[in-house]
Formats: sequence, structure tokens, C-alpha cells
Amino acid sequence: MIDNTRQHSPSEPSHNLTRRNLLQAGMAGIAVSVLSPWSLCAAPSGVLVNDATLLNPIWVNRLFAPSTTDEIRQALAMWSGPVSIGGGRYSMGGQIATEDSLHLDMRQFNQVIRYSPENRVIRVQAGMRWRDLQSVIDPHDLSVKIMQSYANFTVGGALSVNAHGRYVGAGPVINSVHSLQLVLADGSVIEASRTENADLFHAAIGGYGALGVITEVELDLASNVTMERQVHYMPVADYPKFFNDQVRGNEQAILHNADLAPPYFDQATSVTWRTTDKELTVADRLVAPGQSYKFDQTVMWSVAKLPGGPLIRKNVVDPLRYLSHPVVRRNYEASADVASLGPIATRNSTYVLQEYFVPVAQLNAFVRQMAAILQAHRVEAVNISIRHAPGDPDSCLSWAREEVFSLVLYYWQHVSVVDREEVGAWTRELIDAALSLGGTYYLPYQLHATREQFSHAYPNAPRLFALKAQFDPDKRFRNKLWDKYHTG
Repeated sequence: MIDNTRQHSPSEPSHNLTRRNLLQAGMAGIAVSVLSPWSLCAAPSGVLVNDATLLNPIWVNRLFAPSTTDEIRQALAMWSGPVSIGGGRYSMGGQIATEDSLHLDMRQFNQVIRYSPENRVIRVQAGMRWRDLQSVIDPHDLSVKIMQSYANFTVGGALSVNAHGRYVGAGPVINSVHSLQLVLADGSVIEASRTENADLFHAAIGGYGALGVITEVELDLASNVTMERQVHYMPVADYPKFFNDQVRGNEQAILHNADLAPPYFDQATSVTWRTTDKELTVADRLVAPGQSYKFDQTVMWSVAKLPGGPLIRKNVVDPLRYLSHPVVRRNYEASADVASLGPIATRNSTYVLQEYFVPVAQLNAFVRQMAAILQAHRVEAVNISIRHAPGDPDSCLSWAREEVFSLVLYYWQHVSVVDREEVGAWTRELIDAALSLGGTYYLPYQLHATREQFSHAYPNAPRLFALKAQFDPDKRFRNKLWDKYHTG
């Protein structure tokens, strides 16, 4: 057992501020971050908080970057107004802040609490990024069991949205969580698991900060196996049978997804990483941070923006990308940097994600409807990635109440009012299509869904709201998601 291991993450400049406010917000953030919680009664500093898309600038009253649970408790005791919580800031619809709140920036809350390599369990502060956790466990040939496809996100943020990745048969991150620590609105600290405070456990994970601050997380780990990439091409109509025959229940299959390319989304490129005894073709254990991705970014820009981009991708980019069969360690593939996608946002445009979940039997029906909607609205779609997840019936805001395929849409949009309204229109059409097939949509993205669509997609939300009324009756924990959909 290794106790009290300390893993420091380097401070990172806030890349998600507009240029006009960068200096002002940066200086205010520096000033507030060194204040003690007792200084929160000082005059408002006014800090601009935004996400990676730059679509949701929100002026919070104060920003505080805690490093201990006691500091969070003291801040809650000294501050009587609304409280918002932010991690890596990759949610894309205002889920990290609301106006005039005390914003808890969790990115310095990033220590290892306990680590037991022999039991494959680690307990960390919730602000730790997956990449920093990987640096701790890789020397013991261990891997994160469930995480997103990129390693930039914080652990607490992943829990707050109940994230998932490409891990075959694993489902959402809740399935790898032993327990968590939660600070409630009254400053009390509780431990929650499937056997202790189980209602709070199933509400806080995927609860988008509605109930309190997730401060510590205890996670299962997995073996850092060696994997080989295998790629298959097929009509999308054949993909469900391929998945059922080749991937589902295959103990060698570790990571899997299938990509659908514009403009017709009728062909699937299946990518599976399977365990192997072959020699490594990539010696690096982890992707080194701070690399240059100019070539990758140029390719991404060309596919998305140039006339004939989809044909360039089909005939040139993908054949070259998948020409080889690399053999890597699991941690290497899992430590990918979101910077490889290029700058997410500029002054006039941004790349954005959406995600939809449909029962496995409805995949082809939804793909047809999705393609028709995207084509009718001339959406600048870059990719649709198909994932799979078993059912997760216990979470209050479960997005997989039964076995589902998920479809992750990556697209590009302009940012004017008219452009946003157009995106909202076709987004609501996609949500209706998913709902009509017994599916749902994912909540970390732009808040285009109506309240009626939210209620239809998440029928167990009243369970979460009842717990919020019990543990946060004054609605201290807020963000733009709950400002819109929690009106009771």
C-alpha cells in the first residue's frame, strides 16, 4: 500500500478566455487563487469563465482554486450565494458556471490520496487529470479502467457527466468507481458508495454538480495490456452484425469504435484494439505532453474545410492512417491529447460535439434519420463515432437505461446568433429522432433541448431533484444546465 502519494499537475494558462478579457481574467484568477477562504467576503473580483468552445462566457463573482477539502468547506461556510464547479472545462453548454457564483476551479485539487497497486485501486482528489493519474500508475503496469478517449479531462468532471469511452463492455465511468467523497451545501462531508449513501452515489455521478462538490474518488484499475489495432470496412447496415459477431463478448477486444464519414454516413470504419503477444511497434509508454500536432491539425482542417474534404478523407487520409497495424501499450492509446484535434475555437467558429444513444436494435434506423437531418440542414459534420455501452439502470440521469449504441457527432459551426439558432433547430430534430426510437441524448453539450425533451429523455430526473431539495434546499449548487432544466 502506498499512502499519501503526492502528484502535482503543472498550472496551465486558461486557454478558454476571449482575447479581450484574457489579461483581466487571468490577473483576477491569480489574485483569487491565493486568497484564503476567509477572504471571499472581499469585493467581487469579476472573473470570466468559459469552456473550450468559447460559446458560453459567464461572469462569475469570484473564483477560488482549492487544494484541500477543508478549504472547500470553509469557502461554502463564508459564501452565501450560488456555487459553480469547473474542471477541465470541456463541457460545452455552460455546465461549469452561472452568473454571480463562487466558481470552484478544481484543477489544483489534484493529489493522490491512497494507492494500492497490488489491489489495483487508487483514490485521488477529483481535480486530477487522467493524464497525471496515468503517470502514477503506469510504472506498475496499470491502466485507468474507464475514461474518455482523451486524457485531458479531470476525474471529477468525468464522474459529474458519467462519461464513457471506447472500452468494450465497460459502459460509463460509474462502473469503475468504488466510492466517492462529497461535500454538501451545509459543508458536511459524506462518503458514498453502492452500499453507503447509495442514493447520493447514484445521483452525484452524472449529476453535473447538482448535489455538491465531488472531492475524492476511489477507482478500480486495469492491466496495461499490449494491443494491436485492427480495422475493417463495411456498409453501416452490416455493422450491428459485425459488432455482435466480432466484438461483443470478445475478451481480447479492449477498445472499439466505428467511424462514419460525411456526407452520406453509409460506410463504417471499424477500429478495434485487441490484446496481442506481438512485439511493440511503439516503444513509448505514454503520449508525451506538449507535442506539436501541426500536421494532424492541417489534415483535420483540410477534411473539414476544403471542397471535396470528405473525398480526401475517404481516398487519402483514412487509407494512410490505417495502413499499418500498430502494437502499443493500453496506456499509450489512452493518453492521447485533445490538442491533436487542433484549436477547438476561433473568433468566428468552433468545433462542437453532440451525442445520442439508441437501443442496439435501432442503430440503423437512427443513422438513416440522423444522416437525413444533417444533410437537409447542410451541417458541417466532420465525423460520427459509434460506441457501445451496456445498460446502467441505477444512475439518476442514466443515458443507457438499456444496452445502447452511442453516436458522437463532431461538427463545425459559426457562432453568430443566427448560426446558433439554426444549430438549435436541427439539434432538436435529432433529439426527437432519438426519443422516437426509445433513445436519449447526452447532457454535457449545448443546451438546445426543450424542457419537454429533457423530461422525456431523463424520466428519473425527479429522483435527483428530490435529493437536491433535501440536501441543497437553497439551490446553492447551480450552473446553466440546472438554471434551464431544474425549475422546481
